[in-house]
Amino acid sequence: MTKNQLSDYTRRLEHLLEVCKNLTAALDLEPLLNSIIEVASDLTRSEWSQILVYDTQKKYMQVMAAPFYMLDSLKTIGVPVDRSIAGRVLEIEQPMVYHKSEDDAPVFQTLDWETKQNASSVLAVPMIYKGEVIGVIESINKINDASYSEEDVFFLDVLASQAATAIQNYRLIQKSDQAFQKAMELDRMKSDFIAIASHELRTPLGLIMGHASFLTENATKEQKADVDVISRSAVRLKDLIDEFSDIDAITSGFTRCKREKVYLDKLAPEVVETMRPLSVENKVRLTVEVKQPNLVVEGDFEKITLALRNLVKNALNFTNAGGAVKVTVDPLPGYVKIAVMDNGIGIPAAEQQNIFKRFYQVEKHLTRKHGGMGLGLAIAKEMVEMHGGKIAVESMEEKGSRFTILLPLNAAQVTAAERVFLS
Repeated sequence: MTKNQLSDYTRRLEHLLEVCKNLTAALDLEPLLNSIIEVASDLTRSEWSQILVYDTQKKYMQVMAAPFYMLDSLKTIGVPVDRSIAGRVLEIEQPMVYHKSEDDAPVFQTLDWETKQNASSVLAVPMIYKGEVIGVIESINKINDASYSEEDVFFLDVLASQAATAIQNYRLIQKSDQAFQKAMELDRMKSDFIAIASHELRTPLGLIMGHASFLTENATKEQKADVDVISRSAVRLKDLIDEFSDIDAITSGFTRCKREKVYLDKLAPEVVETMRPLSVENKVRLTVEVKQPNLVVEGDFEKITLALRNLVKNALNFTNAGGAVKVTVDPLPGYVKIAVMDNGIGIPAAEQQNIFKRFYQVEKHLTRKHGGMGLGLAIAKEMVEMHGGKIAVESMEEKGSRFTILLPLNAAQVTAAERVFLS
C-alpha cells in the first residue's frame, strides 16, 4: 500500500468511525437514512446509494432510502427478490459485487428499470441486526468506472452493520413511544371514566344515605334493621368509590403531600373511633394504646388518616367474631411507629409480598368471603411512602397479622427512614 493509499484508507476509516458515533444519536428516521446513503456513496466512491428492505407481507423488496430526485418514484416499486441484486444478497446474507455482464443482465435490467439510471456496477451488503437481515445497502456505479475493491466491501459492510443497529434502535424507540402514548390515552380514558362514574354514583348514593337516615328517625325496630342494611351497603359502596378516586389520583400524579404538624397521639384514637361501628358489626374488640402524648410528625393529616384507617379496616374485616384488633403508637428516635395488630385469619407467607399491590386479592374471587377491591393496602402503602416512611407486614396463618408504619418526624429524616429495618 502506497503512502497515498494509506492516507486515503485512514481518512475513510476516520470518517466511518465518526459517522458510526453519530448514527446512534439520530432521533428521526429520514435524516438517519439520508445520512447512511450519503456516507455509503462517499466511502465507496459511488455515484449513488440506496437502502432496500424486505416487505414480509407483500414478499418483495422495497426502496426505503435513495437520492431525493429518484426516491418518490422508487418507493412505489416492488423489487422482486428472485430477480434483483438486493434479493440475492438478502438470501445469501453476504456482501456481493456485481459488474454488468451477460449473466447478470436480468438483475441489472431490474435495477435500471427501478432507478431509470444506467447501472454498470453494484456493491450490495446485507444490513444484519442480531443475526437477522433487516435490509440491504447498495452502492451503485463506482466513479471513473473503477471496480469495487475489498476495502470498499469492508467499509460498506461495517457501515451496514452500524446502520442496522441504528435503524432498529429507532424502531424500538418508536414502538416504545407508541406504546407509551397508547398507555397514556388508556390512562386518561380510565381517569375520565372513574371521574364520571364517581360523580354519577355519588349523587344518588348521597340521596340514598340521606333518606335512609331520615327513615331511621321514625322507623319501628324491625324497619330500623332493614334501613341499617341499606345504610351499611351504601357506606360500603361509598368506600369503594373513594378508593377508586384515591388510587386514580395517585396514579395520575394529582396527589400532593402537605407538610404540617400531625399529632399521631390524637389521630390514632380518632381513627379507631370512626371504625368503631365496623368493629361492633363484626363483633371484634377494637382498642388503641398511645405510649406518650405529643407524638408529632411533619406530614399530611388526611393521608396518614387514610393509611391508618385502611389498615384498621383490613384488620377488622379479616378477624373473626370474638377476635381483637389493637392499634399502638410508639415513639422511636427520629420516628414514630404505628402498629395495627390482630388475631385474625393471617396471611399465607407466599402471599405477603403481593398484598400491597393494587387490586391484589389473597382470596380467590369465586370463593371470597370478604368484600373490597384489593385497593386499601395499596393506598395505605402509597400514602405512607409519600411521607418517606415505610410499611411492613408480619403474619402467620390462623394466628393473626401485624402491620407496621414507620414515619419520620420531619422531611429531613426521609433518607434515614428508607434504611430502617422494621422489626
